[in-house]
Amino acid sequence: MSESVGEEKDRLEALLELASAAALEVRVLSAAARAAEQAPSGSATCRVGHRIWVVLSPEDPVSHQSRVLAEALARHRAEFLEGRFLTPALREFIERVDPAER
Repeated sequence: MSESVGEEKDRLEALLELASAAALEVRVLSAAARAAEQAPSGSATCRVGHRIWVVLSPEDPVSHQSRVLAEALARHRAEFLEGRFLTPALREFIERVDPAER
């Protein structure tokens, strides 16, 4: 059964709050950045020095943005997640998209 748009947006908001608490730097591409030749073509995670950036493209669907955030959290902040209370649905979502599980 598919989720409603409201549920997907709520999950994205929860992931954004979690990413902030986990010290991931989340950046949303602006129109000017998207027009630049070397701008990412979509949402992605990258390392900048010792920091982890999650770049979100507003053109990507909310479900894709959520997956990118969940993958970044699982890959780069797994220890943080282990010691943090998450709702069962959010924890299950993160575990489902965890790249280590693939």
